[in-house]
Amino acid sequence: MQAPPPEHCPGVESEQAGKVSACAGCPNQSICSDPSKKMEDPGKALVAAAMKDVKHKLLILSGKGGVGKSTVTTLLTRYLARSCPESNFGVLDIDICGPSQPRLLGALGENVHQSGSGWSPVGIDDNVCLMSIGFLLGSVDDAIIWRGPKKNGMIRQFLSEVDWGNLDLLLLDTPPGTSDEHLSVVSYLRDDSAPQSALSAIIVTTPQEVALLDVRKEINFCKKQRIPIIGVIENMASFRCGHCGNSSEIFPAKTGGAAAMCAEMGVPLLGSLPLDPLVTKACDAGEDITAMRNETTEALASICAKIKASF
Repeated sequence: MQAPPPEHCPGVESEQAGKVSACAGCPNQSICSDPSKKMEDPGKALVAAAMKDVKHKLLILSGKGGVGKSTVTTLLTRYLARSCPESNFGVLDIDICGPSQPRLLGALGENVHQSGSGWSPVGIDDNVCLMSIGFLLGSVDDAIIWRGPKKNGMIRQFLSEVDWGNLDLLLLDTPPGTSDEHLSVVSYLRDDSAPQSALSAIIVTTPQEVALLDVRKEINFCKKQRIPIIGVIENMASFRCGHCGNSSEIFPAKTGGAAAMCAEMGVPLLGSLPLDPLVTKACDAGEDITAMRNETTEALASICAKIKASF
């Protein structure tokens, strides 16, 4: 029987397993460092069993923070659920240190209940449910001060111990970067034995080069991890004034914006979303924006049609 891993264990499936300083003194080091002896994380089988009725998993990614991944996740969920009332959708908030989905989806203060089949996600609409660590905190102001292994353990619990039921699509709102949370969720959800993986990604950016620099890294992350990229969404592409209705560029696309980056890196551009004060206000209040009719919601409808066509 193997001993428990050290606190900063990189994970048995990591390329650094058995090689980093955290592995020194671990009785399993020789097993992890020898590719012929490596064992699959037992949690992967638990996740596979729990997610067997989830048809598609969609990662919402961006290498850069502050580009609006959480807001885009909410907007996509709302529009897809409205346009496909016969389908079931789930949202998993794996931004452990900054969970935003309870507020954006109007579920602040809700409680997660546990049954014999696991945690029950919070119902948002008839065909939308949500799970977030935000539901497990005593206060919205509580800070999560965890190192990588503990965050990874929480993600495994969300994937293996939540009773998701039958879902047509699970959207995963991720933190910025290409680090622990991303590697953990990919290792659990990617099925290399399947001819066509049910795991795919959408990448969110803003037009300016400081964001595009990190988004390029995220695209390369997906390519290295063999995650199909459905496309890129350019968020906050312009600003629509709530008084005069005119549009202006808050983040000038001096290097061509997302369109030029997508052409350069060979990934589709799904569309661009303007920054609209009315949509922003509705999201902060957790309100459904699907009844609005403006430039942002029209762009959303077009983007969602492309996403549906990809499945």
